[in-house]
Amino acid sequence: MLELAILGFLYDSPLHGYELRKRITALTGHVRPVAESTLYPAIKRLEKSGFLVRATEPGSVAAPRHVLSLTDEGRRELRRRLAEPDQRDITDENRWFSVLAFLRHLDDAAAQAAVLRRRLAFLEEPASFFYDGDRPLRAEEVDDPFRRGVLTIARATSRAEIGWLRETLDSLGG
Repeated sequence: MLELAILGFLYDSPLHGYELRKRITALTGHVRPVAESTLYPAIKRLEKSGFLVRATEPGSVAAPRHVLSLTDEGRRELRRRLAEPDQRDITDENRWFSVLAFLRHLDDAAAQAAVLRRRLAFLEEPASFFYDGDRPLRAEEVDDPFRRGVLTIARATSRAEIGWLRETLDSLGG
């Protein structure tokens, strides 16, 4: 998820590490804060893989800044990851938001639609946070008001997303 976000934000424009961290935190930080000890090793891995380059620019007030840019190979890698997200990128809401935030960089509408159809199929499977044996429980079947709240909120969120996915798939012709 972190590497995808780095590639996605740098696809838009070159950024220095601090600005990149702020943008990633705005996208995912409410759930998973981005620490420097996590961000900079990921940047180094991507740099070593040839997906991004670092250039030093003079700082306006302080020391020189390192500005990160995607290489052509990095742009191809982002599009590959968007076209072929792993199953956790589809099923984990936070990872899904990272895919969705950059899916516009995948130029092919059919490829975008294929990713959206995978998410739609996942959301349409019967599931719950709570079960009676193997049977998923619905909010109306749970006595605990807090668990009922979890299920009620999740159902409303899923319904909204399913509606958006169907509408977007129609507009993409897929």
